[in-house]
Amino acid sequence: MRALAVLLLVTAWGSAPAAAVAEPAAGVGALWVRPVDGPVTRPFDQLPDPYAAGHRGVDVAGPPGAPVLAAGDGVVVFAGMVAGRPVVSVDHAGGLRTTYEPVEPAVGAGQVVARGSPIGTLAAGHEGCPVAACLHWGLRRGEVYLDPLALLEPPEVRLLPMS
Repeated sequence: MRALAVLLLVTAWGSAPAAAVAEPAAGVGALWVRPVDGPVTRPFDQLPDPYAAGHRGVDVAGPPGAPVLAAGDGVVVFAGMVAGRPVVSVDHAGGLRTTYEPVEPAVGAGQVVARGSPIGTLAAGHEGCPVAACLHWGLRRGEVYLDPLALLEPPEVRLLPMS
């Protein structure tokens, strides 16, 4: 009985969180970190359709010049300017892509990054930020935008009856 409970617990822990982000962790043991240690100043907007206006990420406050960390293991696919703002994008397992802006890149396209490794420094000037600097942190699977904070949520664990 105890072995079955442990097996169910391990199985539940290895599966992705049951949040609004269907399977964000994309694999057993996937771990994620916050890219900047600060409070969320603007949350993710769950939009009714892909073309609706809204906020497709979260804004996290941090001091200008603070290191910005890769949320998970991956490969940098872009590091440069987009619409006059410095942006870094990282591809992860399971078809996930995280984006970080405004970030002065310390990495380049094609570079492998580890979870928690610096990818650049936070720049000031994010529109709508109520403090000196905010990181806009985005998450997509394919063309679908997801709430990046769901990566940080612990998995939901449930024990099921044996019968």
